[in-house]
Amino acid sequence: MGVVLGTFSVHTKQVDYRRRDKIDDELEMTMVCHRPEGLEQLEAQTNFTKRELQILYRGFKNECPSGVVNEETFKHIYAQFFPHGDASTYAHYLFNAFDTTSNGSIKFEEFVMGLSTLLRGTLRDKLEWTFHLYDINNDGYINREEMTEIVRAIYDMMGKYTYPALKGDVPKQHVDAFFQKMDKNKNGVVTLEEFIVACQEDEMMMRSMQLFENVM
Repeated sequence: MGVVLGTFSVHTKQVDYRRRDKIDDELEMTMVCHRPEGLEQLEAQTNFTKRELQILYRGFKNECPSGVVNEETFKHIYAQFFPHGDASTYAHYLFNAFDTTSNGSIKFEEFVMGLSTLLRGTLRDKLEWTFHLYDINNDGYINREEMTEIVRAIYDMMGKYTYPALKGDVPKQHVDAFFQKMDKNKNGVVTLEEFIVACQEDEMMMRSMQLFENVM
């Protein structure tokens, strides 16, 4: 989860402010800029303070002067944190999870709402968000194909630093273990409730969830 926050805060120290002002001026003349909801409203809707929201928005605006981020920009920013792997597929799934309106762009409100859930939400909130990330086709279930895609995307993203070292059958083994734990009625899909109950009951699974959260 720290990666998501870092993408829009670390870079603020690296911006050439004179050049940024020039770019901002040009973009504001050529693009329709999105202005976020009032910070008071976002403060009420999230678990962030007004000051934290101001810092987040400043970083978001530096990276995305138009007030929205498209998928290609999101992938470019995210890839910088995984230089030894290919983060594009995982970033695609993560982008879709943040893009709650499914319009191909992420507004600051969407970004900060998702970030609030991941960083400050209850355990159930975090598990629900993660379930929807894994439920690629949004049908309310996680099937083997979806979980295989997620696992492969994570391995691709970690590159040569993947642990354990990637072998041909490792993703399948991971998916098999996932379904052994999660699919209680053995019908080939995992529901939200199955996912939440299994995670809460299994200490090893919770540690695994924390590992996945580290790349969000």
